[in-house]
Amino acid sequence: MATLRLFAAAREAAGTSREAFSGNTVGEILDNAADRYGRTFTEVLASSRVWCNGEPAERSDLVTDADEVAVLPPVSGGAA
Repeated sequence: MATLRLFAAAREAAGTSREAFSGNTVGEILDNAADRYGRTFTEVLASSRVWCNGEPAERSDLVTDADEVAVLPPVSGGAA
């Protein structure tokens, strides 16, 4: 099972920062996570960047049990 790491709004929507998911591609991992975490997570995912092992990832990229898929939502803020 690949490890899914969630940050910021994705972590809040899922209620966790890390979980293992089965799947052969990044897309399968994300689909399984969306099924588990629901609509709010799916909405966050739509505007997020996805990385696999520290590199930008496509849904078709293959994953193994040793891989880490990260969901990074857009971040805003800063000092006024």
